[in-house]
Amino acid sequence: MASTAVVTGGNSGIGFACARAIAATGTDWHVVVASRPGPKTDAALARLREVAGERAHAIPLDLRSLDSVRAFARDLAGRGLPPLAALVCNAGVQAVSGIAQTDDGFEETFGVNHLGHYLLAHLLLRQLEPPARIVFVASGTHDPAQRTGIPAPRYTSAGELARPTPTAGESERTAGLRRYSTSKLCNVLCAYEFARRLESQGCSTPERPITVNAFDPGAVPGTGLTRDWSPLVRRAIDVLGPLLLPLASLLGVHANSVPHAGAALARLALDPALERSTCKYFAAERETRSSEESYDAGKAKELFDTSADLVQLRADETLLHV
Repeated sequence: MASTAVVTGGNSGIGFACARAIAATGTDWHVVVASRPGPKTDAALARLREVAGERAHAIPLDLRSLDSVRAFARDLAGRGLPPLAALVCNAGVQAVSGIAQTDDGFEETFGVNHLGHYLLAHLLLRQLEPPARIVFVASGTHDPAQRTGIPAPRYTSAGELARPTPTAGESERTAGLRRYSTSKLCNVLCAYEFARRLESQGCSTPERPITVNAFDPGAVPGTGLTRDWSPLVRRAIDVLGPLLLPLASLLGVHANSVPHAGAALARLALDPALERSTCKYFAAERETRSSEESYDAGKAKELFDTSADLVQLRADETLLHV
């Protein structure tokens, strides 16, 4: 039976590598690239169709706009595609040049990396046909115990993260990187809370599971995540990053190439052995523990419930009681 997978940010980097890996598995999978329209998405769709033919699709999605997220869900439902079996929440931004806002007035990093995906996952719950999977792409930067070179996250409340005030004593770069690591902590907290609520409210059962997991691709050069950095830094990362990958493990750094990270991400959506694995954290192929803070159920609940208010989630938009 054919199924459909949606990959946000599937027009480049890890998202494209994941979409290509899913498309290459055979005729059972249709793949939807969910990204902003333009030449990059057109080129990605053309490359996917070399592998998957008409099983590759592109539907516009701009996570900076909640209206766009809702329009995407309606568009997907009207396409007549095979049942939705996997949602890969991969797209992300890393803003280091100051506080920018989404169309809805939220801080951009939190708005795109967390709120947009939070709303999208709710809107697509009714379209998911169990056994189904949701994967949130997080990052090792959410964990202060890891050696990432990124400032540790600082979770205050969802409301404060959505509309932050400038942090005294921190440079724009440091504050921006901290907002990024905090958004990645939110991805893990959100994944775990989705998993818990789907099970506790009977939406996911052993016979008909909807699993939710978080994924850390490691440090991956060449993804475009550093597009807000200076051209010199971007160039250095793109050129030197791949050359340093063989040394990463010796330095205690979790790092991968784009194809390797994309294939590991696709595995979470496809591997039959993971059909009932939920509320887990994977560093590439390896299941491991996330940060201590990510298991704080109180923070997860506050994030989940406040986010529902922020995106003005309606009861008819989700399977869950929020």
